[in-house]
Parts: sequence; structure tokens; C-alpha cells
Amino acid sequence: MRTIFIFLTICGTLAAAGGQTNSFPPQLLSFSAAKAQQVESLSRDLNVPVPAPVTALFKAAQAGDYAEVSNRMAVLIPEYEEACKFDAPPDWAPFWQPMTEVESAYAAFAAGGAKYPLALGRDIIASIPAGSIYFGGTDAGRMLVTALCVSQAEGKPFFTLTQNALSNGDYEDYVRRMYGSRIVLPGTNEVQTALDDYKTDLLRRWEHDHDFPTAPRQLKPGEDFVKKNGRVEISGQVSVMAVHDRLAKFILDQNPKQDFYLEESYPLESLYPCESPHRLILKVNHQPWAALPVADLDADHAFWTKQFGALLGNWLTPDTSISNVCAFARAVCGQKNGVRFRGDRQFVTNQFATGAYSKLRLSIAGLYDWRMTTYKVGTDDKARLKAEADYAFRQAYAMCPTSAEALYRLVSFLLTQNRFGDALLVAQTTQKLAPDNPEFQSLVTSLAEYEMQNRRPAH
Repeated sequence: MRTIFIFLTICGTLAAAGGQTNSFPPQLLSFSAAKAQQVESLSRDLNVPVPAPVTALFKAAQAGDYAEVSNRMAVLIPEYEEACKFDAPPDWAPFWQPMTEVESAYAAFAAGGAKYPLALGRDIIASIPAGSIYFGGTDAGRMLVTALCVSQAEGKPFFTLTQNALSNGDYEDYVRRMYGSRIVLPGTNEVQTALDDYKTDLLRRWEHDHDFPTAPRQLKPGEDFVKKNGRVEISGQVSVMAVHDRLAKFILDQNPKQDFYLEESYPLESLYPCESPHRLILKVNHQPWAALPVADLDADHAFWTKQFGALLGNWLTPDTSISNVCAFARAVCGQKNGVRFRGDRQFVTNQFATGAYSKLRLSIAGLYDWRMTTYKVGTDDKARLKAEADYAFRQAYAMCPTSAEALYRLVSFLLTQNRFGDALLVAQTTQKLAPDNPEFQSLVTSLAEYEMQNRRPAH
């Protein structure tokens, strides 16, 4: 396949990779102080003294001493996890959520510097109307918004939740203390109902696969469970997030007056029919969309064209070939000397930023792909969805071509379109950029063998 590398005509020269400074903005110090006050308030409400390790951690956070914060959490995290295995949490467990929120917010700025975490957090916050409910997903999407909003504890300007801990009793207690008088949140009964409902559905699908081994499998890869003494015990991210999916839908249904927004960590299938693109994130409608509004598709295309252009230059269009996307990745993201580049030079060397923005774009691409291939009820323009998914997947991959998720999701999309050569080229490009990753090498080998088998003439 002939590659026409159009980027050499773009003005500017890519600088050598430079390190990011751990510059902590004043908002992070203010957030740490607010979380320390929240811990004191929790202490009074629960009549539980604040243990010395917690006090020391927040003292370091308010001083901007991330090394001390990180070192203390490195000691406390194993202690917390080990104690929870035996249902005997340590005496500082009631303060665990504020502690992790502060440490994770610091970690984002430590990894990304000040520029990109501030931009990402501020842009998400600015896009969400006051009084809404926001589900954060990734550490960046949840913790930066938590740290940079007016007051996370007071729900100003909106209520911030995480989709990743909705079945965790300690987390549910924490958010109910903050928000329980203003929005409806699941309690112990609702969590148990969601768990029981998932287990019933899981067994039904397992029995189908057992009874009809030649039929398409209904269990999903990664749905792990065991039966002990007549009881079902689930494990693994896929199964846990399926329970959280049900709890998120409960919150959506029980708060009809609130607008909902989502920064995705893992697709929540019950919400997919209700989602539409909303700048960096997703908006969740209270009712399923029969078809995504054309205005939303147009706005998303325009927004991400401008966003991508500011970060990586205006070279990627709906007509840009996979070969040119891969050429860009090899030349610019591979940091070859002398490559001409018009974009944000710091962005391509900032792993936090490239990973975070790529993930955001992947979530929207995944929504388009799901509606195009899976949603059977809607009246979407499938051709438009296919074009937008293709464009979004290519943008996400170009922003972070060493991201495993960006690679695998783009390859999966290309394979469903019978574009085997393009899928192989993408995998080979990532493997060259990250030659020490055995999973990437395995993918290249599998795709190459698959393509060779399909080239052989039938006998």
C-alpha cells in the first residue's frame, strides 16, 4: 500500500522529547485543604478521631508535598486492601475516599504537568450545567473534576460520582453523606438487587451456552464466576461493571429532574441507548434515542476536528488513509528528528495528555460503533455512524498510538469492515513504537497469519 506522507509540508519542527515538571496549581492546594476539612467533619459526625497517618497525609497535601503524599499512600493502600479481605477495615477507613481523591488528583498533575490536567478538568466542568449528575470514569476524568470544581463535597456546580465503585459499601456511605439529601442514591437493598439480578441473568446465559454449544455464545469474555454451595460468586472487571451498570441506571431513573453526563471508563450497556456525544464526554438522556440527533453528530465532528487540530495539527480529515495515520505515528509519535509538525509539541511527549484525550475520543467512537453494529431498535443513519466512528477511531489512535485500548479498538473496527491490511498496518506501527510489548507482537503475528490464510486461493 503506497504511503503519501503529507506531513512533511507542514511548517514547524518537532522538538526532542522534554520532561514534564511537577507544577502543582493553587487549586490543588485549596482542594487538599477542603478535603482536610471534610475529614474533620466526618470525624465529628462519626465520633471517630482522625488517626495520625491521615492527619500527616493531609498536612503533606496542603503543603504541596506530593512525594510525601505518595509515600504515605504506598504504605496505607496494602494495609487497607489486606484488612478489607477479612471485613476488618482499619480505623482510618471512613476517611479513605477523601484520601484517595487527594492522592489521585496529585498523581494526575504529577504525571501530566499543569497545562493538560487543568485544561481537561476545566473543559469538562464548563460543559456540564449546574445541578447535573456527573459520572467520572477514569482517574483523570473523575479526580481532576473532583479537584477543580467549586466544591465536590457540596455538589457545586454539580454532583460528582464514580461509576467504578457503585457497589462498594464504603463509597456508597461516603456519597450518601454528601449528596443523599438532594439526589436519590442506591442503598444496601438496591446494591443487593442489582447483584442478584446480574447473577440470575448470568446463569441464564451460561445455561444457554451449555445447552446449545453450537449457538452464538451469550456469555461475554471476562465474565468470570464460580458456584460454591449453590451460590454464585462473580469476579473480574466485566462482571463487576455489569453490576455497576445496573446501579448507574437506577440513579438515572430515580433522578428524573437532573441532567446526566458520563466520562467513560468501561462501557455501560444499559446507558448506551441513552448516550450522545457532548464535547469531551457523553450526555446521558433519560430516554433512549431512536436515532442520534444530527445536530449532535455535526457538533461532535466540528468539536473534535478543532480539538485534534490544536493538539496535532489539521492534517487528519475524514478522507485521510490509515497509511497516513500510521506514517504520522511513526514519524511524530516516534519522535524522529527533522520531522516537520504543526501542533502542540509538548502534547505528543506527554503520556498523560495523549492517553487521556485518546480515551475520551475512543468512548465516543465506541458509542457510534455500538449503535451501528448492535443497536437494533434505532433509526440511525448507519452510513453516517460508520463514517464518524472511522474518523473518531483514527483520531484516538493518532493521539496515542501506543495505547493498547486505542490499538485494539481500531483493529477490531477495521476487521469488522474487512479491512485486514489496514488492521495489520496499525498493529505493526504500534509494535514498532513499543517493541518490548509482547501483546503487540502477538497481535501482529495473529493478524499476519490471518491475512495470509485469506490470500490463499481456494482449492
